[in-house]
Amino acid sequence: MPANPAERRNSVQQAIAEIAEFMGDRLSTSQAVRDQHGKDTTWNPGHSPDAVAFVNNTEEVQKIVRICNRYEVPVIPHGTGTSLEGHITAPFGGITIDLMNMNQVLEVNTMDFDVRVQPGVTRKQLNEYIRDQGLFFPIDPGADASLGGMTATRASGTNAVRYGTMRDNVLSLTAVMPDGEIVRTARRAKKSSAGYDLTRLMVGSEGTLSVITEICLKLYGIPESIAAGVCPFPSIEAACTAAITAIQSGIPIARVELVDEENLKAFNAYSKLGLAEKPTLFVEFHGTKAYTREQVEQFDEIASELGGGPFEWATKEEDRNKLWQARHDGWWAIKAAMPGKEALGTDVCVPISRLAECVEETRKDLEDNGLYGPILGHVGDGNFHVVLFCNRNDPEEVKKTEEFLYRLAMRAIAMDGTCTGEHGIGSGKRKFLEAEHGPAVAVMRTIKQAIDPKNIMNPGKIFPG
Repeated sequence: MPANPAERRNSVQQAIAEIAEFMGDRLSTSQAVRDQHGKDTTWNPGHSPDAVAFVNNTEEVQKIVRICNRYEVPVIPHGTGTSLEGHITAPFGGITIDLMNMNQVLEVNTMDFDVRVQPGVTRKQLNEYIRDQGLFFPIDPGADASLGGMTATRASGTNAVRYGTMRDNVLSLTAVMPDGEIVRTARRAKKSSAGYDLTRLMVGSEGTLSVITEICLKLYGIPESIAAGVCPFPSIEAACTAAITAIQSGIPIARVELVDEENLKAFNAYSKLGLAEKPTLFVEFHGTKAYTREQVEQFDEIASELGGGPFEWATKEEDRNKLWQARHDGWWAIKAAMPGKEALGTDVCVPISRLAECVEETRKDLEDNGLYGPILGHVGDGNFHVVLFCNRNDPEEVKKTEEFLYRLAMRAIAMDGTCTGEHGIGSGKRKFLEAEHGPAVAVMRTIKQAIDPKNIMNPGKIFPG
């Protein structure tokens, strides 16, 4: 962007005028629309773009990016807006490209177990589309996020312990680069040794390298049998140990979620579950009827040895859906329990052998500092979340919250973990990147500068602007 404010305003206005010529009323400069697109679902400060373009296809994205490149105007991709680390804010203004009109399933290859979609397709929409073909897409971050946003942030979720993250399930993608070039990163083959792995480079790049306009994803067959259940434990340590022991024993758990007693209170009030308000594991097993029964029995034995139980199992689809919907509604359930305070969801991830230790130290940290922060997490892969509540008008409370966030991230990094298992860096966790990656951050910067020398692609995310 031009350093002079007057030159910047002029560049933006020229870009808006040229984009409006072919976008018409699908380019909005309404303050309400701009504000809506400049703030995510957490407490990171919002910054509104100068305009929002509601695109319909890759070619429109290409035209907008070329214009923005010429005038050095920032480009911010936008999906459902459910990110948690300030990915969609526009700290330097610019043009937000709203991709939600690009919501078509383009091609389903049932014989090859893959699908090609536009970025505005949501995970629920995709699964509804392919269900009658006996297929499903397993990555489930909770929110009904767009697949483009999930790809850009390298999303994960409740099924990651068995099916991996978006990194493991994106075969290829089409992206508009900062100069407007349209690039396809790979073919549909399940593996390739041809050149650099550009797909993995784009997955998790958070809009800082390109605008993703198509994604080819792996699909899976719907299991013959699915068994889900909940099991309370006497302590969080016992619950974590049960999950870790099950993984280490080779039980192929599809989902294993930790929910602490504070979350259970909120779940019961919000979703009318009626569960014991103790640290609890939500678990799910996939396979044949005999195999899921065997997995259940093995897990039951492990849990019993650690004081867990009694189990409550659900094999009917409507009962399973109610259980997992309650888990996915956890954010709103906790928010409803704390009216008048702002919620902040954060996450870290550690090797599973350090998980119980990290969770217990985090709980003690919260108690010692008088902070309310229910814990839940995808404990099968060492990832857990803390939902903090803070009165932004209380400087002391804000200070304590920020200090806790710093200690949490550094605690995870010290355990050879990461400051974020699935939320991403965005603008909210930039300060931890150097501590986690050291000299590798310089390599990341070199890649960013080589691909986007004018720094127009989502500036201020991952790296300072």
